[in-house]
Amino acid sequence: MGRMAEAAAGWAEGGYGVGDRTGRDVVVIGAGVAGTSVVLHLVRALLAAREAGRSPVRSVQVVDPHPTGWGLAFGDTDPLLLCNTAVAINSLLADRPGDFVDHLRQRGWTGGENDCVPRSWMAEYCRDRYEWAREQAASLCVTVRHVRGTAASIDVGSHEDGVPRVRLTDGRVLRADRVVVCTGVRRPRTPDGFAGFEDHPRYLDSPYPAARLQRLPKGSRVLVLGSHLSAVDAALVLCRDGHRTTVTSPSGLLPAVRVSLAPPGRELPPLDRIARLDPADPLLERKLTRCAVEAIRLLDPRPLRLQISGAADPVERLREETALVEAGACGWAGMMVPVIEAVIALAPALPAARRRALMARFGWLTSRYATAMTIVNARRLLDCFDAGTLRMADGYPSAVTFAEGTWQVTGPCGEVERFDHVVNATGFHQPLLHWDPAGSTLLLDIADVPAEQAAPVDDLDGDLRVRRTGGAPPEHVWVVGVGTHVRTPFANHMRNVVRQARQVAEEMSTEEVSAKEEVPAAEDVSEEASEEVPEEEVPAVGAVVWSARYQGRCHPVTEPS
Repeated sequence: MGRMAEAAAGWAEGGYGVGDRTGRDVVVIGAGVAGTSVVLHLVRALLAAREAGRSPVRSVQVVDPHPTGWGLAFGDTDPLLLCNTAVAINSLLADRPGDFVDHLRQRGWTGGENDCVPRSWMAEYCRDRYEWAREQAASLCVTVRHVRGTAASIDVGSHEDGVPRVRLTDGRVLRADRVVVCTGVRRPRTPDGFAGFEDHPRYLDSPYPAARLQRLPKGSRVLVLGSHLSAVDAALVLCRDGHRTTVTSPSGLLPAVRVSLAPPGRELPPLDRIARLDPADPLLERKLTRCAVEAIRLLDPRPLRLQISGAADPVERLREETALVEAGACGWAGMMVPVIEAVIALAPALPAARRRALMARFGWLTSRYATAMTIVNARRLLDCFDAGTLRMADGYPSAVTFAEGTWQVTGPCGEVERFDHVVNATGFHQPLLHWDPAGSTLLLDIADVPAEQAAPVDDLDGDLRVRRTGGAPPEHVWVVGVGTHVRTPFANHMRNVVRQARQVAEEMSTEEVSAKEEVPAAEDVSEEASEEVPEEEVPAVGAVVWSARYQGRCHPVTEPS
């Protein structure tokens, strides 16, 4: 009998010492980094709550159509796709920043803490820590299970018992005393000129997963729309697989180059001043810039103009910036993590309009430098350019048609080029919750409701809870991760996400249970319908295999090791 079954039997027999099965049913929507971190922090908090004699949660259901960890961000088995962040900041635990490094070291990895590793390793790490959390929860008689499906909506005010319900796209319904929305991006942007081609068989709306690109006929002529990180991924995979690839975007700019997004190796006092800036100061942007420049000078005394390239040609700029990183003349990169986190801390004090204006003012920083590419990918791109398999278009298409079996793309000067396939790598829309017209249901996707009839949840307070209107009491719905972009710049910054997860988990673990909770009603998803993903359904790739779990090593009140 597995531990989960033993826990269920223990409840039936009145065992396990924590008393009757009281507590709330929690539903976490999304099983990526944010959702996994919420589960992990919640279980750790429940272990502490047990020591205090509390049992505020009895079940956690994680809703996602993909295996835990294997979502859009990291769920790709192609080893060419790297994390853009250093392993040093990829921990799922807010109070254990080295947890991902520890995970890798235990599996024989010998790299440096500022290295970038294949994204699938992050997915395996998420899965591993989720398994640890599930085992620990079982020792508390708390059920943690994965519901394979896609959440469509959250009914918050239409039931007599006042308990929300999470509705899945296949019609299943989950009872949810508490809901945490951890959905990431999933709806691709539609680039200019391609609004009528989203369903065309020769048009890919996203380069992910990379297997979509690998199915293209060998030797295809491929146009990649976009020139930022998604486009870099697409170009590298396409060139590796023998395609003739052209990259185009309105800006014509590739990301800057750095080793990785990593914490600085020293304290940067100028950045501490950002927290003390007056949000109403009309010179706020100028003072932020001054703080950043002074921090860069502490990292590298060379003038900033000597740490970046001013070349007009994007390939030459890539070449020069790669050389600067290799020469150790790229001090600006060391201040990006503390600047991002200082802006995250400052932003809630700003009115929404001022916050948007601030981010627009520094759009040049976020589009090239905060999202710079790793030196490994920069070298790979240069190899592709030098081999002639990759080129940058002179400008963005002015017109597009599909005729005679090919894309016919007109450039800004009237020249026409032909391509076999088009790959959209312009990014994704940020997730945004909406209230339905009745104001009782939160919609995760408004595709079936006219936009003018749905009210966006365009603000969050510091507790990260959803409210119907400003000043209204909070619903029992929290948002963690990318969805908090309505409040937080750089909402997908890993350390921001896990801190949010810890905040929400600690609040849930300290809530008092006012009365004995009812056993989930018949409308809830059955155990059979929500059983865990069989091991063989989870990809096993690279040097780290997720199936090397904590089996036989998970004991109550034992931290993951």
